[in-house]
Amino acid sequence: MLYRQMLKENGPLALVKYACIAMSFIATADVTHAADYTGPLLDAHLHYNQEAWDGQAGPHPVVDVLARMQRNGVRAIVSNSRPNDGTLLLASSPQTRQAGVTVVPFIRLYRNRADYDSWFRDETIFEMVQAQFAKGTAAGPFKGIGEFHLYDSANANGAVAKKLMAFAEEKNLAVLAHVDDVAIDLLMANTPSKGQKARLIWAHTGIAGASVARVDALLAQYPLLMGELSYRPGLTCADAPGQERLCPEWRALLLKYPSRFLIGSDTWVNQRWQYYDNLMKGYRAWLGELPADVAKAIAWSNGARLFDLPSNPAAIETKP
Repeated sequence: MLYRQMLKENGPLALVKYACIAMSFIATADVTHAADYTGPLLDAHLHYNQEAWDGQAGPHPVVDVLARMQRNGVRAIVSNSRPNDGTLLLASSPQTRQAGVTVVPFIRLYRNRADYDSWFRDETIFEMVQAQFAKGTAAGPFKGIGEFHLYDSANANGAVAKKLMAFAEEKNLAVLAHVDDVAIDLLMANTPSKGQKARLIWAHTGIAGASVARVDALLAQYPLLMGELSYRPGLTCADAPGQERLCPEWRALLLKYPSRFLIGSDTWVNQRWQYYDNLMKGYRAWLGELPADVAKAIAWSNGARLFDLPSNPAAIETKP
């Protein structure tokens, strides 16, 4: 309820304070466990928004963000940006290929912040998505739509929301949706297959308060539903200050559905870029608590399968 109220009163920027507090905790945490996961990472929820690059004069130009990915072993990213120029910039930069980072481009629905609250009924958004999809990117065709938000679940039944869900299934595109569990059902109902073939990625899986049992039920109901784990309250627990571990019920869910989860940075504000190293270290810490095959699946293989990338990221071509 607090999360919904924050968004209703202040919009997305209301979470900046929360983000800073959360990142400060991560930065000071000293996670204790047997061994960190050391394999490749696929960042399945990355924004390169205008305030980060701002015509390459912003605080995080291409060379900066690629360096952050490289030193953290991030070999592929799902890029969705406001506006889409940020994604196109990463996709077209020779530096991206040189860094050994594959861009999986998504079409974001937001040209500006005003679009957050009206995209689901705005026909010009649907026209923009169609035009962007037809053009593609220097890194290849778009692989998905989103991230989008629904602050009221009922807006999943907006005219444009319905058309976009049908369009995504028709074109075999993934959809990255920041929504609650009620909206998951509504969005799935608006696909031709009624959710049985929909490639929906649930951003921050259950962030609006869905229980682990409810997440389990939705994964069982929709065979291609994927869970993305950034900003996932309750994913980890602290036995003592600085000793974060996977909470037992979430560990059990990850083991039950090892092929259905992804990780992401959600660099929606510049502070998230500043803490990118700590975000990736946090993932490596709790991934290290899982069996090796499950850890690699969540860190890399699930996304690689979803987006047709090599199962071994060493096969990704790089140029000097």
